Amino acid sequence: MIDIQPITIEKETFVAITVKLPKTNFMAVTCDTGYIMCGALDVKLLNEKLKERGIIAGRAVGVRTIEQLLEAPLESVTLKCEELGIHKGMTGKDALIKMKQSM
Repeated sequence: MIDIQPITIEKETFVAITVKLPKTNFMAVTCDTGYIMCGALDVKLLNEKLKERGIIAGRAVGVRTIEQLLEAPLESVTLKCEELGIHKGMTGKDALIKMKQSM
């Protein structure tokens, strides 16, 4: 099952996506600039193989719901995130707000 919903954080709108898979869930929250995602995100790949794309993305691990993804500290972020002041340890919610402000 795939669930796609708009969510509001500090009066800003984002899109939350959950894909229910056997024994796990895939989750992401996105805006026009970037996204945060569950542990399935390969930040190393984005930073190394796709560096020229300047992808703005962060990864949180050990989360099972969108709410947990928003509250969890990011375990890793892309180089482009760091340029915007989004860093490891920042909550997903705070990272999304910074992404939205960078538009």
